Amino acid sequence: MNRHFYLVVTAICALTVTSCNLFNKGKKGGKGLPDDGQLHGVAPTAKQNMNAPRNMVYIQPGTFHMGPSDEDISYQYTTRNRQVSIPGFWMDATEITNDQYRQFVNWVRDSLSFKILFGQGINKEDDTMAVDWAKVKTIKWDRKTVEQLNELNLAPDNRLYGKPEIDPDKLIYRVEYFDLAEAAKRENAGQPRKNFIVKRNQKVYPDTLVWMRDFSYSYNEPMTKRYFSHPSFGNYPVVGVTWKQAMAFCSWRTHYQNAFLAKKNLAYDGDYRLPSEAEWEYAARGGRTNSMFPWGNYYTRNKKGCLLANFKPGRGNYAEDGGFYTVKADAYWPNDYGLYNMSGNVAEWTGSYFYEGSYNFLSDMSPDVRYDAKDSDRPREKRKVIRGGSWKDTQYQIQVSTRNYEYQDTAKSYIGFRCVIDLAPKMKK
Repeated sequence: MNRHFYLVVTAICALTVTSCNLFNKGKKGGKGLPDDGQLHGVAPTAKQNMNAPRNMVYIQPGTFHMGPSDEDISYQYTTRNRQVSIPGFWMDATEITNDQYRQFVNWVRDSLSFKILFGQGINKEDDTMAVDWAKVKTIKWDRKTVEQLNELNLAPDNRLYGKPEIDPDKLIYRVEYFDLAEAAKRENAGQPRKNFIVKRNQKVYPDTLVWMRDFSYSYNEPMTKRYFSHPSFGNYPVVGVTWKQAMAFCSWRTHYQNAFLAKKNLAYDGDYRLPSEAEWEYAARGGRTNSMFPWGNYYTRNKKGCLLANFKPGRGNYAEDGGFYTVKADAYWPNDYGLYNMSGNVAEWTGSYFYEGSYNFLSDMSPDVRYDAKDSDRPREKRKVIRGGSWKDTQYQIQVSTRNYEYQDTAKSYIGFRCVIDLAPKMKK
């Protein structure tokens, strides 16, 4: 992987910015600084980058009532209605699609293949070789090339008809991040930076067997074989992705963007991440306080009798809403913020830890509870909040206030995700 390359680039850019600020001979924003003994300030040398992220919409800051309305008393002790305020952020208009996630998978495949074809291989503990993406573009993905990727290929006894294929379990992304939560603790003050750098390897290929594993005595083999690989499902939400894989996607998306910004000498901006539980609900409501659904109260059909989301109506008429399983990520009408399928289609991972009593102690300003569980932690500590309900859920599960959870290392055929990012405010000229 070339994550080390990005870290080196980041360090060089940071050093360059610092050095220019210290030795810019009295310049501000490229203009001469008056030598009058007064404080004028020195701006960073990197240029501002405020282009709107592709396929994302801006969610204005505001206040809303988080939790079910007063009439819904069955969940009163775990999702008490309370008023909270949320800062502005950008959010994907749709769930991450198969095509978008495939870009991540192919990036991992290509970077690993480059190191096999043009370097010393990938099975090394200290792999700092930078990927030359110009050379990657010259790779022809024919049988001869695939046969050369021995370190990535399926073992001969795992092949059908002897055909060489890449082993999905070997597509591993190196996740690296700085644990700000740990570094911010008072008891950790003064410790070296290296103590808070987290590194882990993450398999990236979706688990396509979830279509069969999730439903007993049910024939779903066609979805297992085609859903992620067939072009007809390209604009459908990706599923079979664990919370940890979704987090790895956010990490890759951030560094993929930052590599471009570095080339253009543009300032690094926000990091892509999963939304908090409160952010997700605020965005899903679309500005409608105490509404049950993104479109309002109280029904899941419009005045013509058409269903407004992809879920399980009645006692199991899956096809009535226009999709037997999932539907396209931009199906149905968006809510008032321009977000599609905040109810139904696939449930969505959030970054929040699921604790039944969290509403009782959360802050009223951008509330969130997070816990980065280790593999050795108890199952209870690996629960992550999922929101929105899915194509196989009933009407109650697709309400914007309904809470649910799944374990962070578990993949399902009805759970996907979307990203958010915090960008700096635009400077006035």
